[in-house]
Amino acid sequence: MELNYIKCGDYYIPDIRLQKPNIRLGHYGMLRKAYLREHRPALYAHLVLSETLYEHCAEIEQAARSRLDLMMPELAKSAGATEELKAQDPMKWVGLMNSCKAQAEEIVKYELIYD
Repeated sequence: MELNYIKCGDYYIPDIRLQKPNIRLGHYGMLRKAYLREHRPALYAHLVLSETLYEHCAEIEQAARSRLDLMMPELAKSAGATEELKAQDPMKWVGLMNSCKAQAEEIVKYELIYD
């Protein structure tokens, strides 16, 4: 491994930079990153130094999205948000769906983000 140096004044400093992969984090990945930085600094530092923070947050993002996709139909069914209700009373249907989405997000945050 070849090491490059940068001259700063009279000193040569090793040019060491962490590789930041080209991973775009979504809402849940960013929440996980912020949680780790604020509440789990040792784990955050370990993930940063091992250059796996973005991969970890991307995995959490993917898991959260798939968990939401699985939970939403079940929660909507149990709340009674059917296509018939959507046709008869759209505002009530929207309220029920918003409630189901908020409930699903709270579950996902508790299980995946803030563990």
